[in-house]
Amino acid sequence: MNHEFRKEGYLISTNKELLQFDVIHGFLSTSYWSPEIPMDIVKRAAENSIAFGIYKESGEQVGYARVVSDCATFAYLADVFVLDTERGKGLSKWLMTCIMSLPELQNLRRWSLATLDAHGLYAQFGFTPLDKPEVAMQIARPDIYKEMKN
Repeated sequence: MNHEFRKEGYLISTNKELLQFDVIHGFLSTSYWSPEIPMDIVKRAAENSIAFGIYKESGEQVGYARVVSDCATFAYLADVFVLDTERGKGLSKWLMTCIMSLPELQNLRRWSLATLDAHGLYAQFGFTPLDKPEVAMQIARPDIYKEMKN
């Protein structure tokens, strides 16, 4: 099911047919969290997630986020961005409001995300540091996309 939200000349939509992968890949491949990510992985990640695009009235994509979830107990928020040209307009906060209001993402037991610099944004939506970091584990491969090229 696709969801659409409109506000002040912008559209947020979960319709994957609207996604502009040149924009998404262009941002993610230079981000601190997914440098050099291949296009096919960006597309596969969107395909297997609830993907949110932010679009101007002209149809130009200016932001993105995706949620990986079973829609019953858990959700992981990833790849959230708004292009530099559109920052300072409240789009990140509106995007988070839309994500958190999605009917299929209500009453989940746990949400998770990782960020270096947006703690203030996510705190407004109830995210907190891990209360028991000693129970969290990970497999981290920060250079995996570089390694795939070799």
